Amino acid sequence: MALHFSEAELAVRRDRTCEAMADAGLDGMLIFRQESMYYLTGYDTFGYVFFQCLYLGSDGRMMLLTRAPDLRQAQNTSVIEDIRIWVDKPDAGPAEELRGILEEFGCKGRRLGVEYEAYGLTARNGKRLDAALDGFCVLEDASELISRLRVVKSPAEIEYVRQAAALADDALDAAIATAAPGVSESDILAAMQGAVFKGGGDYPGNPFIIGSAEDALLCRTKSGRRTLDTNDQLNLEWAGTYLHYHAAMFRTMVFGDMPDRQKQMYDVAYEALMAVEDALRPGNIVGDAFQAYADVIDRAGMKEHRLNACGYSLGTTFQPNWMDWPMLYADNPVEIEPGMVYFCHMIIFDSDAQLAMCLGETVLTTSGAAERLSRSPLDLIHKA
Repeated sequence: MALHFSEAELAVRRDRTCEAMADAGLDGMLIFRQESMYYLTGYDTFGYVFFQCLYLGSDGRMMLLTRAPDLRQAQNTSVIEDIRIWVDKPDAGPAEELRGILEEFGCKGRRLGVEYEAYGLTARNGKRLDAALDGFCVLEDASELISRLRVVKSPAEIEYVRQAAALADDALDAAIATAAPGVSESDILAAMQGAVFKGGGDYPGNPFIIGSAEDALLCRTKSGRRTLDTNDQLNLEWAGTYLHYHAAMFRTMVFGDMPDRQKQMYDVAYEALMAVEDALRPGNIVGDAFQAYADVIDRAGMKEHRLNACGYSLGTTFQPNWMDWPMLYADNPVEIEPGMVYFCHMIIFDSDAQLAMCLGETVLTTSGAAERLSRSPLDLIHKA
Protein backbone atom coordinates (compact mmCIF):
# COMPACT_ATOMS: atom_id res chain seq x y z
CA MET A 1 0.00 0.00 0.00
CA ALA A 2 1.22 3.49 -0.88
CA LEU A 3 0.35 5.05 2.49
CA HIS A 4 1.57 8.53 3.34
CA PHE A 5 0.91 8.04 7.06
CA SER A 6 1.53 5.13 9.37
CA GLU A 7 -1.31 2.69 9.92
CA ALA A 8 -1.10 3.58 13.62
CA GLU A 9 -1.76 7.27 12.92
CA LEU A 10 -4.67 6.45 10.63
CA ALA A 11 -6.12 4.19 13.34
CA VAL A 12 -5.89 6.98 15.92
CA ARG A 13 -7.76 9.29 13.56
CA ARG A 14 -10.55 6.77 13.14
CA ASP A 15 -10.72 6.21 16.91
CA ARG A 16 -11.08 9.97 17.45
CA THR A 17 -13.82 10.05 14.82
CA CYS A 18 -15.67 7.23 16.56
CA GLU A 19 -15.40 9.14 19.85
CA ALA A 20 -16.80 12.26 18.16
CA MET A 21 -19.65 10.20 16.73
CA ALA A 22 -20.45 8.85 20.18
CA ASP A 23 -20.47 12.37 21.62
CA ALA A 24 -22.91 13.38 18.86
CA GLY A 25 -25.15 10.37 19.46
CA LEU A 26 -24.35 8.81 16.09
CA ASP A 27 -24.06 5.09 15.37
CA GLY A 28 -22.09 5.60 12.19
CA MET A 29 -21.04 7.99 9.44
CA LEU A 30 -21.74 8.05 5.72
CA ILE A 31 -18.62 9.80 4.46
CA PHE A 32 -18.63 11.49 1.06
CA ARG A 33 -15.82 14.05 1.37
CA GLN A 34 -12.64 12.81 -0.28
CA GLU A 35 -10.60 14.75 2.30
CA SER A 36 -12.20 12.69 5.06
CA MET A 37 -11.56 9.39 3.29
CA TYR A 38 -7.92 10.32 2.71
CA TYR A 39 -7.53 11.50 6.31
CA LEU A 40 -9.02 8.35 7.84
CA THR A 41 -7.74 5.64 5.51
CA GLY A 42 -5.16 7.04 3.06
CA TYR A 43 -7.57 6.51 0.15
CA ASP A 44 -6.41 8.75 -2.69
CA THR A 45 -8.55 9.24 -5.80
CA PHE A 46 -10.60 11.67 -7.85
CA GLY A 47 -13.32 9.04 -8.16
CA TYR A 48 -15.50 11.07 -5.79
CA VAL A 49 -16.94 12.78 -8.88
CA PHE A 50 -19.25 9.75 -8.93
CA PHE A 51 -21.36 8.30 -6.11
CA GLN A 52 -18.90 6.98 -3.56
CA CYS A 53 -19.45 6.41 0.14
CA LEU A 54 -17.19 5.31 2.98
CA TYR A 55 -19.14 3.90 5.89
CA LEU A 56 -17.53 4.11 9.33
CA GLY A 57 -19.43 2.54 12.18
CA SER A 58 -19.15 3.51 15.82
CA ASP A 59 -17.49 0.13 16.33
CA GLY A 60 -14.76 1.02 13.80
CA ARG A 61 -16.14 -1.09 10.97
CA MET A 62 -15.39 0.32 7.51
CA MET A 63 -16.80 -0.26 4.06
CA LEU A 64 -16.26 1.59 0.79
CA LEU A 65 -18.93 1.58 -1.91
CA THR A 66 -17.45 2.78 -5.19
CA ARG A 67 -17.07 2.03 -8.91
CA ALA A 68 -14.83 -0.57 -10.53
CA PRO A 69 -12.08 1.89 -11.58
CA ASP A 70 -11.47 2.67 -7.90
CA LEU A 71 -11.21 -0.90 -6.64
CA ARG A 72 -7.46 -1.12 -7.08
CA GLN A 73 -7.10 2.55 -6.25
CA ALA A 74 -8.49 1.81 -2.81
CA GLN A 75 -6.50 -1.39 -2.46
CA ASN A 76 -3.23 0.34 -3.33
CA THR A 77 -3.63 3.58 -1.38
CA SER A 78 -5.73 2.78 1.69
CA VAL A 79 -6.26 0.44 4.61
CA ILE A 80 -9.85 -0.27 3.55
CA GLU A 81 -10.44 -4.01 3.26
CA ASP A 82 -14.19 -4.19 2.62
CA ILE A 83 -14.66 -2.65 -0.84
CA ARG A 84 -18.02 -3.02 -2.62
CA ILE A 85 -18.57 -2.12 -6.28
CA TRP A 86 -21.70 -0.71 -7.83
CA VAL A 87 -22.07 -1.37 -11.56
CA ASP A 88 -22.57 1.30 -14.23
CA LYS A 89 -25.86 0.72 -16.04
CA PRO A 90 -28.89 2.79 -17.09
CA ASP A 91 -30.82 1.91 -13.95
CA ALA A 92 -27.91 1.91 -11.54
CA GLY A 93 -28.97 2.72 -7.98
CA PRO A 94 -25.92 2.96 -5.71
CA ALA A 95 -27.94 4.62 -2.96
CA GLU A 96 -30.27 1.61 -2.87
CA GLU A 97 -27.24 -0.69 -2.85
CA LEU A 98 -25.87 1.28 0.09
CA ARG A 99 -29.13 0.72 1.95
CA GLY A 100 -28.77 -3.02 1.44
CA ILE A 101 -25.25 -2.96 2.82
CA LEU A 102 -26.32 -0.88 5.80
CA GLU A 103 -29.10 -3.39 6.51
CA GLU A 104 -26.47 -6.12 6.42
CA PHE A 105 -24.53 -4.11 9.03
CA GLY A 106 -27.55 -3.83 11.33
CA CYS A 107 -28.07 -0.10 10.77
CA LYS A 108 -31.85 -0.23 10.47
CA GLY A 109 -33.33 2.28 12.88
CA ARG A 110 -29.91 3.65 13.77
CA ARG A 111 -28.78 7.29 13.70
CA LEU A 112 -26.21 7.97 10.99
CA GLY A 113 -24.29 11.14 10.27
CA VAL A 114 -23.95 12.24 6.65
CA GLU A 115 -21.37 14.49 5.04
CA TYR A 116 -23.86 16.40 2.95
CA GLU A 117 -21.34 19.22 2.41
CA ALA A 118 -19.32 17.23 -0.12
CA TYR A 119 -18.56 17.85 -3.78
CA GLY A 120 -19.09 14.17 -4.54
CA LEU A 121 -22.57 14.15 -3.08
CA THR A 122 -24.35 16.25 -5.68
CA ALA A 123 -27.86 17.54 -4.99
CA ARG A 124 -29.21 14.79 -7.22
CA ASN A 125 -27.31 12.05 -5.40
CA GLY A 126 -28.21 13.60 -2.07
CA LYS A 127 -31.89 13.37 -2.88
CA ARG A 128 -31.45 9.77 -3.98
CA LEU A 129 -29.64 8.97 -0.75
CA ASP A 130 -32.40 10.51 1.36
CA ALA A 131 -35.07 8.66 -0.61
CA ALA A 132 -33.27 5.32 -0.35
CA LEU A 133 -32.82 5.60 3.42
CA ASP A 134 -36.18 7.21 4.21
CA GLY A 135 -37.85 5.17 6.95
CA PHE A 136 -34.81 2.92 7.24
CA CYS A 137 -32.62 4.98 9.55
CA VAL A 138 -32.30 8.49 10.92
CA LEU A 139 -29.92 10.77 9.00
CA GLU A 140 -28.25 13.83 10.49
CA ASP A 141 -26.06 16.40 8.80
CA ALA A 142 -22.58 15.80 10.22
CA SER A 143 -20.65 17.59 7.50
CA GLU A 144 -18.20 19.24 9.90
CA LEU A 145 -17.60 16.36 12.30
CA ILE A 146 -14.40 15.13 10.64
CA SER A 147 -13.44 18.60 9.42
CA ARG A 148 -13.24 19.73 13.03
CA LEU A 149 -10.87 16.88 13.78
CA ARG A 150 -8.72 17.66 10.75
CA VAL A 151 -8.17 21.33 11.59
CA VAL A 152 -5.43 20.64 14.17
CA LYS A 153 -2.56 18.97 12.36
CA SER A 154 -0.38 16.11 13.56
CA PRO A 155 3.43 16.38 13.45
CA ALA A 156 3.47 14.32 10.25
CA GLU A 157 0.90 16.60 8.64
CA ILE A 158 2.81 19.70 9.67
CA GLU A 159 5.91 18.32 7.99
CA TYR A 160 3.95 17.91 4.74
CA VAL A 161 2.65 21.48 5.05
CA ARG A 162 6.22 22.71 5.52
CA GLN A 163 7.25 20.95 2.34
CA ALA A 164 4.27 22.49 0.56
CA ALA A 165 5.36 25.92 1.80
CA ALA A 166 8.85 25.39 0.43
CA LEU A 167 7.32 24.53 -2.95
CA ALA A 168 5.20 27.70 -2.82
CA ASP A 169 8.38 29.71 -2.25
CA ASP A 170 10.00 27.97 -5.23
CA ALA A 171 7.00 28.95 -7.36
CA LEU A 172 7.34 32.59 -6.29
CA ASP A 173 11.03 32.56 -7.17
CA ALA A 174 10.09 31.25 -10.62
CA ALA A 175 7.43 33.92 -11.06
CA ILE A 176 9.78 36.75 -10.12
CA ALA A 177 12.44 35.42 -12.47
CA THR A 178 9.98 35.07 -15.36
CA ALA A 179 7.48 37.92 -15.09
CA ALA A 180 8.33 41.06 -17.05
CA PRO A 181 6.78 43.34 -19.67
CA GLY A 182 6.37 41.42 -22.91
CA VAL A 183 6.03 38.07 -21.11
CA SER A 184 2.83 36.02 -21.40
CA GLU A 185 0.87 35.00 -18.33
CA SER A 186 1.10 31.48 -19.76
CA ASP A 187 4.87 31.48 -19.37
CA ILE A 188 4.57 32.69 -15.78
CA LEU A 189 2.08 29.95 -14.90
CA ALA A 190 4.23 27.32 -16.57
CA ALA A 191 7.26 28.42 -14.58
CA MET A 192 5.38 28.42 -11.28
CA GLN A 193 3.62 25.09 -11.67
CA GLY A 194 6.79 23.58 -13.11
CA ALA A 195 8.71 24.59 -10.01
CA VAL A 196 6.19 22.76 -7.83
CA PHE A 197 6.37 19.61 -9.95
CA LYS A 198 10.15 19.68 -10.07
CA GLY A 199 10.19 19.86 -6.30
CA GLY A 200 8.08 16.71 -6.00
CA GLY A 201 4.76 18.46 -5.49
CA ASP A 202 1.25 17.76 -6.72
CA TYR A 203 -1.52 19.47 -8.63
CA PRO A 204 -3.26 22.00 -6.38
CA GLY A 205 -6.86 21.79 -5.24
CA ASN A 206 -7.78 24.60 -7.63
CA PRO A 207 -5.98 26.38 -10.48
CA PHE A 208 -3.43 29.06 -9.71
CA ILE A 209 -5.08 32.48 -9.95
CA ILE A 210 -3.42 34.92 -12.31
CA GLY A 211 -4.65 38.27 -13.57
CA SER A 212 -3.02 41.38 -14.98
CA ALA A 213 -4.21 44.88 -15.93
CA GLU A 214 -7.92 45.11 -15.06
CA ASP A 215 -8.05 41.35 -14.43
CA ALA A 216 -5.75 41.85 -11.46
CA LEU A 217 -8.93 42.81 -9.61
CA LEU A 218 -10.36 39.30 -9.96
CA CYS A 219 -10.35 36.69 -7.17
CA ARG A 220 -10.83 33.81 -9.57
CA THR A 221 -8.95 32.47 -12.55
CA LYS A 222 -10.43 32.67 -16.03
CA SER A 223 -9.62 31.28 -19.44
CA GLY A 224 -7.37 33.23 -21.76
CA ARG A 225 -3.90 34.67 -21.18
CA ARG A 226 -2.49 38.09 -21.99
CA THR A 227 1.00 39.54 -22.32
CA LEU A 228 2.22 42.03 -19.73
CA ASP A 229 2.55 45.68 -20.76
CA THR A 230 5.35 48.08 -19.89
CA ASN A 231 3.18 49.59 -17.13
CA ASP A 232 1.14 46.79 -15.59
CA GLN A 233 0.03 45.00 -12.46
CA LEU A 234 0.01 41.23 -11.95
CA ASN A 235 -1.91 39.40 -9.25
CA LEU A 236 -0.84 35.87 -8.34
CA GLU A 237 -2.48 33.49 -5.88
CA TRP A 238 -1.03 30.00 -5.81
CA ALA A 239 -0.19 27.11 -3.52
CA GLY A 240 2.61 24.68 -3.06
CA THR A 241 1.03 21.23 -2.75
CA TYR A 242 2.65 18.16 -1.26
CA LEU A 243 0.71 14.90 -0.80
CA HIS A 244 -2.48 16.96 -1.03
CA TYR A 245 -1.38 19.36 1.74
CA HIS A 246 -1.40 23.01 0.69
CA ALA A 247 0.46 26.18 1.58
CA ALA A 248 -0.91 29.17 -0.32
CA MET A 249 0.57 32.58 -1.08
CA PHE A 250 -0.60 35.86 -2.64
CA ARG A 251 1.39 38.66 -4.26
CA THR A 252 0.76 41.68 -6.46
CA MET A 253 3.66 42.56 -8.76
CA VAL A 254 3.94 46.04 -10.31
CA PHE A 255 5.78 46.83 -13.54
CA GLY A 256 6.88 50.24 -14.75
CA ASP A 257 5.30 53.28 -13.16
CA MET A 258 3.62 52.64 -9.82
CA PRO A 259 0.91 55.05 -8.64
CA ASP A 260 1.34 56.45 -5.14
CA ARG A 261 -2.11 55.04 -4.37
CA GLN A 262 -0.90 51.51 -5.04
CA LYS A 263 2.10 51.93 -2.77
CA GLN A 264 -0.27 53.14 -0.05
CA MET A 265 -2.43 50.06 -0.61
CA TYR A 266 0.64 47.86 -0.14
CA ASP A 267 1.53 49.57 3.13
CA VAL A 268 -2.00 48.98 4.42
CA ALA A 269 -2.03 45.34 3.24
CA TYR A 270 1.27 44.66 5.00
CA GLU A 271 0.05 46.25 8.25
CA ALA A 272 -3.15 44.21 8.04
CA LEU A 273 -1.26 40.97 7.45
CA MET A 274 0.90 41.56 10.50
CA ALA A 275 -2.21 42.30 12.59
CA VAL A 276 -3.97 39.14 11.42
CA GLU A 277 -0.97 36.92 12.08
CA ASP A 278 -0.62 38.45 15.54
CA ALA A 279 -4.27 37.67 16.28
CA LEU A 280 -3.90 34.00 15.31
CA ARG A 281 -2.94 32.76 18.74
CA PRO A 282 -4.63 30.60 21.42
CA GLY A 283 -7.09 32.54 23.54
CA ASN A 284 -8.59 34.19 20.46
CA ILE A 285 -11.26 33.04 18.07
CA VAL A 286 -11.01 33.01 14.29
CA GLY A 287 -13.29 36.05 14.15
CA ASP A 288 -10.65 38.05 16.04
CA ALA A 289 -8.24 37.58 13.14
CA PHE A 290 -10.77 38.96 10.71
CA GLN A 291 -11.48 41.89 12.99
CA ALA A 292 -7.78 42.73 13.07
CA TYR A 293 -7.80 42.84 9.28
CA ALA A 294 -10.95 44.94 9.08
CA ASP A 295 -9.70 47.42 11.70
CA VAL A 296 -6.51 48.17 9.76
CA ILE A 297 -8.22 48.45 6.38
CA ASP A 298 -11.08 50.56 7.67
CA ARG A 299 -8.81 52.86 9.65
CA ALA A 300 -6.94 53.56 6.41
CA GLY A 301 -10.20 54.60 4.73
CA MET A 302 -10.32 51.56 2.45
CA LYS A 303 -13.33 49.70 3.85
CA GLU A 304 -15.18 49.71 0.53
CA HIS A 305 -12.17 48.08 -1.13
CA ARG A 306 -11.79 45.07 1.17
CA LEU A 307 -13.54 41.70 1.23
CA ASN A 308 -15.63 40.06 3.94
CA ALA A 309 -13.08 37.33 4.71
CA CYS A 310 -9.32 37.41 4.97
CA GLY A 311 -8.28 33.78 4.84
CA TYR A 312 -9.08 30.22 5.77
CA SER A 313 -7.67 26.99 7.09
CA LEU A 314 -5.49 24.85 4.84
CA GLY A 315 -4.73 21.16 4.93
CA THR A 316 -5.36 18.15 2.79
CA THR A 317 -7.94 19.18 0.20
CA PHE A 318 -8.98 17.85 -3.18
CA GLN A 319 -10.32 19.55 -6.27
CA PRO A 320 -12.25 21.74 -6.94
CA ASN A 321 -10.56 23.99 -4.35
CA TRP A 322 -7.92 24.14 -1.66
CA MET A 323 -9.98 26.15 0.85
CA ASP A 324 -10.62 24.28 4.07
CA TRP A 325 -12.71 24.83 7.20
CA PRO A 326 -12.87 27.26 9.02
CA MET A 327 -12.78 30.63 7.24
CA LEU A 328 -11.55 33.92 8.68
CA TYR A 329 -14.69 36.06 8.71
CA ALA A 330 -16.48 38.27 11.21
CA ASP A 331 -17.49 36.69 14.52
CA ASN A 332 -16.46 33.15 13.54
CA PRO A 333 -16.48 31.45 16.98
CA VAL A 334 -13.94 28.69 16.24
CA GLU A 335 -11.26 28.80 18.92
CA ILE A 336 -7.63 28.98 17.82
CA GLU A 337 -5.45 26.10 18.97
CA PRO A 338 -1.81 25.23 18.36
CA GLY A 339 -1.26 23.16 15.23
CA MET A 340 -3.71 24.92 12.93
CA VAL A 341 -2.65 26.10 9.47
CA TYR A 342 -4.12 29.30 8.01
CA PHE A 343 -3.73 31.11 4.73
CA CYS A 344 -3.99 34.83 5.47
CA HIS A 345 -4.80 36.91 2.39
CA MET A 346 -5.01 40.69 2.44
CA ILE A 347 -6.97 41.70 -0.65
CA ILE A 348 -7.55 45.36 -1.54
CA PHE A 349 -9.28 46.14 -4.83
CA ASP A 350 -9.83 49.79 -5.75
CA SER A 351 -12.27 49.53 -8.63
CA ASP A 352 -12.39 53.29 -9.14
CA ALA A 353 -8.65 53.51 -9.72
CA GLN A 354 -8.47 50.00 -11.23
CA LEU A 355 -5.68 49.13 -8.82
CA ALA A 356 -5.07 45.89 -6.95
CA MET A 357 -2.84 45.08 -4.03
CA CYS A 358 -2.79 41.68 -2.42
CA LEU A 359 -0.42 40.11 0.07
CA GLY A 360 -0.75 36.71 1.66
CA GLU A 361 1.03 33.72 3.14
CA THR A 362 0.46 30.57 5.17
CA VAL A 363 1.14 30.39 8.89
CA LEU A 364 1.14 27.72 11.59
CA THR A 365 -0.46 28.48 14.95
CA THR A 366 1.63 27.71 18.04
CA SER A 367 1.26 28.15 21.79
CA GLY A 368 2.14 31.80 21.19
CA ALA A 369 2.63 33.85 18.04
CA ALA A 370 1.88 32.25 14.68
CA GLU A 371 4.86 30.94 12.72
CA ARG A 372 5.45 32.03 9.13
CA LEU A 373 5.99 28.97 6.94
CA SER A 374 7.41 30.94 4.01
CA ARG A 375 11.03 31.97 3.59
CA SER A 376 10.05 34.65 1.05
CA PRO A 377 10.18 38.33 2.07
CA LEU A 378 6.94 40.29 2.16
CA ASP A 379 8.45 43.27 0.32
CA LEU A 380 6.50 44.92 -2.50
CA ILE A 381 7.60 43.42 -5.81
CA HIS A 382 8.13 46.35 -8.18
CA LYS A 383 10.03 46.03 -11.46
CA ALA A 384 10.48 49.59 -12.65
